[in-house]
Amino acid sequence: MSPEPVPLRAPERRADRARHVADVLRQQIHASAFDNALPAEAALSAEFGVSRNTVRDALALLKDEGLIERAPKIGTHVARRKYDHGLDALLGLKETLRGHGEVRNEVRAARRVSPPPAVARKLRLEPGEQAVYIERLRWFGDLPLSLDLTYLVPGIGDEVVTRDLETNDVFALIEQISGGPLGSAELALEAITADAHSAMTLQMPEGGALLLLERLTSLEDGRPVDLEYIRMRGDRITMRGSLIRPPERSPDADPGTDWRLT
Repeated sequence: MSPEPVPLRAPERRADRARHVADVLRQQIHASAFDNALPAEAALSAEFGVSRNTVRDALALLKDEGLIERAPKIGTHVARRKYDHGLDALLGLKETLRGHGEVRNEVRAARRVSPPPAVARKLRLEPGEQAVYIERLRWFGDLPLSLDLTYLVPGIGDEVVTRDLETNDVFALIEQISGGPLGSAELALEAITADAHSAMTLQMPEGGALLLLERLTSLEDGRPVDLEYIRMRGDRITMRGSLIRPPERSPDADPGTDWRLT
């Protein structure tokens, strides 16, 4: 029996092709594949097998994002790159950007609070027990990169706020105080738009792209110690990680396997 023919689909639109080209070029820019200048339109057209008009549309998308600059007789140049933030290692921002520049923290609040019930449950606090709340605007050079809201368990948190919060990651301070390494963290990452206050604080347009990271970090013995809500500028941060497909998800897996996303 001959195989069934593959159903025909509508031809790809130029806008779709331009988006595909822009996606590849965007990652090349972030990976520093270009020293400064991008290849000429004719070279990109040949590389991607698309028309020069499609290449121009793709470059227009990247220009609107602020990643490139274009000028007649000068060509196309990288305007700025994003900073990589890993998802497969438990690191603070200062540790993450080590080697790229200096991170400093503007401490906007550091006090004991009665946390919201959802926060108290995540930190396993007793009824009526307070948490230590820290709010920091984190600068990378002269760029406000993230706004971090942190809830810490009392005890460790009380000691953290007595230390140098302007130049240290909270993670490093927790390990100094607890006398041992952090263990693991549960996290959720989503895209949100910048509200008026966040936009003003992070010096970005209202409604601009933010990455919101909720991260619950535990000590090595499994006790939760730190719950953070981190707003990062989506125009300056790229989240990266390495993933391994678990054995039960292989094509030969038992069809009855219970697949879950956590």
